[in-house]
Amino acid sequence: MRILIGNHIDPSIRARGDMRAWTQRLFWFARPGDLLILCCEPDAVFVDYALAHTGVKREELTVLTPPAGAWGNRLFDPASLTVPTFVEQVRAVLGPDGAGAVSEVFALWPSAAVARLAHALGVTDCFPGAAFFEQGGGEIGNNKANFRALAAAAGVPILPGRICRSRAEAIEAADALLETSASGAVVVKQAHNGAGVGNQLLVRDQEMAVDHVGARHLHHLAPGPDGIAAYWAERWPWASGENRWPVVIEEFAPGADAVYSEHYASDEGTRATETGRLLYVGRRLSHQVVPLDGVTEPVRTALLDGGTRLAEAYRSMGYRGHLSADALVLPGGRVVFTEVNAQVSGSLHIYQSIAHGIVEVAAAPARQVVEYHVPPTWAVPSFTAFLAALDELGLTYDPATRTGVIVSMPAIPLAPGEPAQFVFCIAYDPADGHAGPFDRLDARFATVPAGTYDASQHVGTGAVSFSS
Repeated sequence: MRILIGNHIDPSIRARGDMRAWTQRLFWFARPGDLLILCCEPDAVFVDYALAHTGVKREELTVLTPPAGAWGNRLFDPASLTVPTFVEQVRAVLGPDGAGAVSEVFALWPSAAVARLAHALGVTDCFPGAAFFEQGGGEIGNNKANFRALAAAAGVPILPGRICRSRAEAIEAADALLETSASGAVVVKQAHNGAGVGNQLLVRDQEMAVDHVGARHLHHLAPGPDGIAAYWAERWPWASGENRWPVVIEEFAPGADAVYSEHYASDEGTRATETGRLLYVGRRLSHQVVPLDGVTEPVRTALLDGGTRLAEAYRSMGYRGHLSADALVLPGGRVVFTEVNAQVSGSLHIYQSIAHGIVEVAAAPARQVVEYHVPPTWAVPSFTAFLAALDELGLTYDPATRTGVIVSMPAIPLAPGEPAQFVFCIAYDPADGHAGPFDRLDARFATVPAGTYDASQHVGTGAVSFSS
């Protein structure tokens, strides 16, 4: 039996919103006999839908929800995992074999609370990296400032930048980088955030094309040093999490392609698991494609080499599990790395479970998988309404052709009357591309006027970087 825990970054590190839908991607990883722990009762329609694709029967799984904590059933309260009555519930599921029944503890986020649960159950050896995570290793491994130090130590190329721990340092660093940057722009990064939501682009040239960049927020600097000082007077509390975390400032690289190299770190070593591409529209993460195509062999080699060196560096400090090394391919073909997500990223279910497990992208004829975030201009009333539209449009996944749409998570509105925000995959023939199916869905559901939806308030439903 495996114990699968559908948690997310601990709220003590970064506040999250409603994570009910996003954490239910746990079902894509489920195998017969598994115990799944979720913050809420799962969406029954989605569970039946996902398991129909994976071939696992609902009665072969056990699902538990710990006592609701400070966030109700919208978000895991880490402390709820070790409430004595809940620990006893888990022991009852393990049965007479007790700890001997457990083969693995798998968590979406490497929380100290998960390590404490494993300890309480006597299955610490089944949670890789438990000692590291119990001492706060999840925060260490997902801190963007720590990434720059580890990348520099590993000799992995990164963009010019600085780690700042005060507003004065940030003013000095931003001024220096803007003076030397060929683009005349820099990116400010929170130590903990994902999908570009914690990034802000500081731009002096208002004509610069920035639609594609992974920085949700944009600020046009006023001329001269006063503009930089005024910016930091306003934004330092946001960037530093009220002085809790260091702030990364690095040179902006216009025209770069966002890619990633995923790896698994174990006691025995590391192995590469997949490479892919991230695409942004309006500075918002729009979709990602696996496997990675359209790059030269030198680029692919540099991506895998840098990703491997980073995986080894993180493994050396005690991290165990899946991790994603994010990178940029610069216009000249040079690969530079931007962060590591030392957790189960939002890409793992796409390539491990859907692309390789269901679509079998490595088989002939060739197939690829793209996962889209529902655009903020779409109004999808419900999960079943979306499935009905797929049937009507002839876009439901067809195992015979290995093409069509697979919905990756339930469509749960975050508030009454709001459209649901979720993600879905399109399996397609690379020769045909994925734009056609997406455009047909866009024609059906694009009914919300652009600019009326503030997605920065709702990133919990599917922020990929499916990152820290």
